[in-house]
Amino acid sequence: MPPAPAFDFAGQTFHLLAERALFWPRHGALIVADLHLEKASWYAARGQPLPPYDSQDTLDRLTDLARRTGARAIWCLGDSFHDRTADERIAPAAADRLRALAAMTELVWVAGNHDGLTGGAWGGAIADALCVDGIMLRHQCCPDEVRPEISGHFHPKLRLQLRGRPVSRPCFAHDAKRLILPAFGSLTGGLDVFDPAIAANFAGSYHAALNAQGRLLAFPSTAATRDDATASKRAAAR
Repeated sequence: MPPAPAFDFAGQTFHLLAERALFWPRHGALIVADLHLEKASWYAARGQPLPPYDSQDTLDRLTDLARRTGARAIWCLGDSFHDRTADERIAPAAADRLRALAAMTELVWVAGNHDGLTGGAWGGAIADALCVDGIMLRHQCCPDEVRPEISGHFHPKLRLQLRGRPVSRPCFAHDAKRLILPAFGSLTGGLDVFDPAIAANFAGSYHAALNAQGRLLAFPSTAATRDDATASKRAAAR
């Protein structure tokens, strides 16, 4: 697979993947957040028909990424399903893909605010949170957490102006203590990474980071340096 930049966090080396996932070589673990499986069928049941292929596409991408990274484990950090009754609507092909993932890897479903742990029906282990090498992995940042923390929930996106056009890309948000993952699901929106709702989870300044063709790009949250970073990005794109 294309090169993934090394990323040091809490004394551990990770790889930020362009596919909106994190890989932890020490544990052979592929870490993803916010799959939101069966979101399209949830909307369809409420009179807003959408093409019913989001779950299959998300799981196809996850399976492919697990194979290309050689992942021994997949840790899903919450909101893996869009709602608590998604298991009643999921297509047989998608259900089979979930079982295959559980058979090929150590699959862990961390509870989210949407899914209600419905992932347990498809194999794998269920957890409210994980603690691995002193790092907490959970769905949403915990304000009182003193340990390093990896989470999801906010679907961060970096929004820039490039050559006069708006560009939006899923990204990671981090400081020395906290790392928030982008949403992995195929049918997920996003929140500006510098929105106050995300900024409130960091003690001070933080960075948006993404993998751009194997290069790690970082954009600071402070307004002045963010403008400078945007200008530098424009120059690099020319």
